[in-house]
Amino acid sequence: MVFLKLFLSFFQVGLFSFGGGMAALPLIQTQMVEIHGWLTLSQFADLVTIAEMTPGPIAINAATFVGIRVAGLPGALVATFGCVLPSCVIVLILARLYVRYKSLSLMQGALGGLRPAIVALIGSAGVSIFLMAICGEGGFHGLDSVNWIAVGMFAVAFVLLRKWKVSPILLMLCSGVAGGILYTLFPALAG
Repeated sequence: MVFLKLFLSFFQVGLFSFGGGMAALPLIQTQMVEIHGWLTLSQFADLVTIAEMTPGPIAINAATFVGIRVAGLPGALVATFGCVLPSCVIVLILARLYVRYKSLSLMQGALGGLRPAIVALIGSAGVSIFLMAICGEGGFHGLDSVNWIAVGMFAVAFVLLRKWKVSPILLMLCSGVAGGILYTLFPALAG
């Protein structure tokens, strides 16, 4: 039964996550945290971090991680297959349709209409993760609940990315080291 739940959960993620991995995060969060309770919100944030750092699409990495956590290696295979299957079928169908009808204005209009929805999904996931990172799972309860180390690291990372175009990979590695040091030296600032 757990294999069927894993398959169907990640089949839904694969079927409805238009726009890439970041757009899939709200769907993954709903399935893993809210519907099935396989992960807490904090574990979900860790999952996003791990899925971002490992090679490959976020949704597939998440499926593999959750599958292993819930049902071992067979669970990872089932969840990953469930996540990939809809994309393979949809891409094959759409490729055939696109080649046939690519000059129609209706096709171009439909693709243009998806862009705002994808931006909204990515924004929603970003805001959820940002709020959880700076306030924890309990949400904002005054300035005492704010994780000042996370706020400071966010501000520094934002400036380094936007102003000096630092490599995101280098930034993630340095943030991990800095976080380990700062959280060890100043645990009281962690909210």
